[in-house]
Amino acid sequence: MIAQTVAVALLGAVAVWFGAAVFRTSSMVRSALSLLASMAAIGGMFLAMEAEFLGVLQLMMMATEMAIMAVFMVMYMMDPGGLGQMDMSHQKRLSLASGVLAGLAALAIAFLGGWGPVAATAPDAAAQTRALGIEMMTRSLLVFETAAVTILVAMIASVAVAIARRR
Repeated sequence: MIAQTVAVALLGAVAVWFGAAVFRTSSMVRSALSLLASMAAIGGMFLAMEAEFLGVLQLMMMATEMAIMAVFMVMYMMDPGGLGQMDMSHQKRLSLASGVLAGLAALAIAFLGGWGPVAATAPDAAAQTRALGIEMMTRSLLVFETAAVTILVAMIASVAVAIARRR
């Protein structure tokens, strides 16, 4: 239990570190890789919390999404390597204030919420995974399928537009 708590805390710190690194680099590719590392740390947190299905799903989805994003950035951006000057943050004071407020609200909910009875009556990990799978494959399946087809069509259309412009 202590090792699990330490792993979640360390992976959480790694996720926050790389999340901040997304905005501190002058390269879109390095930003994408930092975001991938942050999302991989969150997948590791799921695995450490014994939510294997969500952890593996997070890792697979984010690795695929970041690879596609990096390819599109190299195709469409004028300076994907970050050799020119670039600023990744806009409205710095407003974004900083809203980020701090959201973080404080999340911490207040985490520490002040009554988690005892909820955690004590939770089903085991296998039952939770089964319930999540049943939910995803019944009521939510149409939403996932629609989103997948929409994303695929958008990727094909953007590649077609890029090829048409080159000719």
